[in-house]
Amino acid sequence: MKKTIVLALILFNGFVVLAQTKQEQTIKEIYKSSLTNSKCYTWLDDLSNKIGSRLSGSVGAEKAVLYTKAQLETLGLDRVYLQEVMVPKWVRGEQEIAYIQDNKTKITVPICALGGSIATAKTGLTAEVIEVHSIKELSELGTDKIKGKIVFFNRPMNNEEIESFHAYSGAGDQRNIGAGEAAKFGAVGTIVRSLNLRLDDFPHTGTQSYGAIPKSQYIPTAAISTNGAELLSKTLKKNPKLKFYFKQSCETMEDVLSYNVIGEIKGSEHPENIMVVGGHLDSWDLADGSHDDGAGVVQSMEVLNIFKNLGYKPKNTIRVVLFMNEENGLRGGKKYEELSLLNKENHIFALESDSGGFSPRGFSLECDDANFNKISSYKSAFEPYLIHSFVKGHSGSDIGPLTSKLIVKAGLKPDSQRYFDYHHAANDKFDAINKRELELGAATMASLMYLMDQNGIVKE
Repeated sequence: MKKTIVLALILFNGFVVLAQTKQEQTIKEIYKSSLTNSKCYTWLDDLSNKIGSRLSGSVGAEKAVLYTKAQLETLGLDRVYLQEVMVPKWVRGEQEIAYIQDNKTKITVPICALGGSIATAKTGLTAEVIEVHSIKELSELGTDKIKGKIVFFNRPMNNEEIESFHAYSGAGDQRNIGAGEAAKFGAVGTIVRSLNLRLDDFPHTGTQSYGAIPKSQYIPTAAISTNGAELLSKTLKKNPKLKFYFKQSCETMEDVLSYNVIGEIKGSEHPENIMVVGGHLDSWDLADGSHDDGAGVVQSMEVLNIFKNLGYKPKNTIRVVLFMNEENGLRGGKKYEELSLLNKENHIFALESDSGGFSPRGFSLECDDANFNKISSYKSAFEPYLIHSFVKGHSGSDIGPLTSKLIVKAGLKPDSQRYFDYHHAANDKFDAINKRELELGAATMASLMYLMDQNGIVKE
C-alpha cells in the first residue's frame, strides 16, 4: 500500500514538473522573441518622433489611431477594428508666461496650464500670492485672507515613500481639485507645485476639475516647476507682499469623434472568453508621451506580435485595446465597457501597462484571495527574469470600468523611481526610453497573458 501511494505521488509530481517545464520553456521563448524580434521600439519611435503628442481631439491623436490600426493589420490578427468614442478637446494655445514680481525685480519661472483650465485675461493675471500646503488649509485661512489672491499650492510629493505612486497620489488633490476649492474662497487663480520628486525646471501638467462650482467662478490654474516652486516659496518668505503674474490662453472646445483601436486573436477553445491587454493611446501635449503611455501602447501591441511570432494559439480570445482619452476624461475605457455590456461580452482577465517603460518588476492585482494566491504561485516562473513583486492594488484606469462577473485585473509594475521625472512634462520623449527595458516589459506582460490563458482563473 505504501509503495503504491509513493509511486502515485511520484507520477503525479512528475506530471506537474513536466507541465511546469513546458510553460517555463514557453516563457523563455517569449522573452527571447521580445528581446530579439520585437517591433515595439520601432513602433514607439514612430509614435513619438513621427506623430508626437497625442492629446485627445488633436491631429496627433487622429494620426496615432490610423498608424496603430495599420500596424496591427500587418500582424495577421483575426480582427482589427476601430471603436467610436466622443472625446473632449482642450487646446493649450500660446506658450504660457509667468514671473515673480518682487518689488522692481521680475524673475521668470516655468509654468504650464493644467488640463481643462480656463485662460487668463489676454493681458494676463497679476495678484498677491498666498502659499498653502493642503486643501484643508484653505478653509482654515478663510475668504478674508484668500479673496483676490493667487493660491500657491506647495505640498511636495513625499520623498519618504519608496513606492513613488503612493507619493504621487498623496500630493495629487491640490492639482486635481485645488482650483475649484480655492475659487470658493475668492481666489483669482492657482499655481500648483508640479508632481515630481526631483528638483528641475520642467512644469508637469495633468487634468484638473472645477467640481460643482458655476462656470462663472472658474479661475485659471497652472503648474509650476519644482525649482520654480522652491524659488517662489523662498521669495515669499522674504517678501509676503510680492506679486505673481501669469498668462495662458487655453480653451475647451466642443467634443470631437475619436476611436479606441482594437485587434484580437480568436480563442481556439473558448472564444467567448476575452482577455484584454492594453494602454492608452492619448498623451498630454507638452511632449511625445513616450513613457505615458506610448510605452504601454506598443508593449500591448507587442504581446500579440510575440504570440503570432511563436505560433501560439490561445485558448481564449486575446484582445489588444488602445484606449483613447485616459488623460483627461477616461472616455475610451468607459465606452469600451459600455459596448462590452451591450454586446454581452465576457471578460475574464485584463492587463494594463500605464506606469512607464522602465524595467519591469511585477504586477499589481485586483482580484480575490484565491486568484491572487494562484497568480502569486507563478513567481518561480518569473524569477529568472527578475520579476518578483506580486501585490494587491490598482491595476489600471482604462480597465477599471470593466465589470464582468468573474474578472481578474492586473497592472504591469515597472521600476517607478524615475517615472515622475517625466510624467506629464516636456521631457517625456523617446530618448528617455531604454529599448531593452521596454522589450522586457512587453515580454513580462506576454508571459502573464500566456499563463492566465493556459491556467485560467479561479471561479468561486
